[in-house]
Amino acid sequence: MTHDIVDQIAGVTPELDALRRRRPVTKEQLQASFDALFRPVSEEHASQAERELIAAFATRLAGSSDATGTFYADRALAADAGRAAVVLAEASDAAVGGPFGAYTERGLQGESTEGERYAPSDAAAEALGDRLAAALAHTHLLVFRPREASAADISRLLDAGWSADGIITLSQLVSFLAFQQRVITGLRVLAAAGLASTAQTDSEEEAA
Repeated sequence: MTHDIVDQIAGVTPELDALRRRRPVTKEQLQASFDALFRPVSEEHASQAERELIAAFATRLAGSSDATGTFYADRALAADAGRAAVVLAEASDAAVGGPFGAYTERGLQGESTEGERYAPSDAAAEALGDRLAAALAHTHLLVFRPREASAADISRLLDAGWSADGIITLSQLVSFLAFQQRVITGLRVLAAAGLASTAQTDSEEEAA
């Protein structure tokens, strides 16, 4: 089995493998980012379980049929089954279209869109604890309303027990997952449409 996480989730085929190898730096950096975030040297500012639970929430916001969401849901359930069940239920309820948010730049206000502002239910907050509940709310903000993130949102994380380094890790995690999820979705679409095979043939012809 491949140790490359994108290959694993996307369901690597010879065609997809050839396509990904045309961008070796991107392939290597994606895996290196996964290793840094999910195989950390230290869990001082964000525990392994917190990383898995936040990842499950962030990726499951794309829907229960999303392959990346399923991958991280399984990891979260293995890490902390009780809290993972709560997190996945919250993600299911909070999954909406997006992004949303208000533009502050002159001339762009007409592009502003309103949408859901997520906060964990009281029952979920009690089950998850203040720290993880705050992290989920911030994750939803970064996924669906990124341009509205402010100093007040950082203060809420600090009040819930997150350190500055932990907040940076949380932000890096959500950013990485969004990119990884887009890459995997694109690869699966290419494979389903047979375009990966076409791309491989074009590459071979160019080489010839």
